[in-house]
Amino acid sequence: MKRARILLADDHSLTLEGIRTVLEPHHEIVGTAADGRALLEAALRLKPELIVLDITMPLLNGIDAAVQIKKSLPETKLLFVTMHVNPAYLEAALDAGATGYVLKSAARRELLEAVDSVLKGRIYITPSLSGEDLERFRDPTQAAAALRLSTREREVLQLIAEGHAAKEIAHVLNISIRTVAFHRENIKRKLGLRSTSELTKHAIEQRLI
Repeated sequence: MKRARILLADDHSLTLEGIRTVLEPHHEIVGTAADGRALLEAALRLKPELIVLDITMPLLNGIDAAVQIKKSLPETKLLFVTMHVNPAYLEAALDAGATGYVLKSAARRELLEAVDSVLKGRIYITPSLSGEDLERFRDPTQAAAALRLSTREREVLQLIAEGHAAKEIAHVLNISIRTVAFHRENIKRKLGLRSTSELTKHAIEQRLI
């Protein structure tokens, strides 16, 4: 069997090494990334056949990174390995273009099977998620994530919650400080929040950081 070229992304080095250990005997690991921005850069540079990624990562979460990757590399397959059991995350992952979703607690048992399925164009979802969830998400085109914020607003929210100043956020996103302020006020209005501490609390509750 041809060895697939795979890129790994997770902000925990032990998790990255664990995934590498499972996959490396069977596939070519072309690189690793520890945050969403580094993942975007590596994906565009390496053009892997498959990306195995987490949802919760610094600077840019995996869902929003996946959306951007799929725009530039529509043929690249995406497999999430995550701790999130909430069906809303599964829905958002599939809506972002992923065709695989494995829980970290089951990764050692399921990862090779999941990678094989995704590379063959099939959908793989951890069986421990309920049958109802599997039925709902059989077709990823039907998985429309009900997210109240735009992609850019979620990016700004995550960076605010991680403690970055407006100037730093503007630099990371390549936008003006005034635009950062505009997005921050829009986020507050949409979420009904008033302060940076409330924005941070919301981001933590939503597992953006």
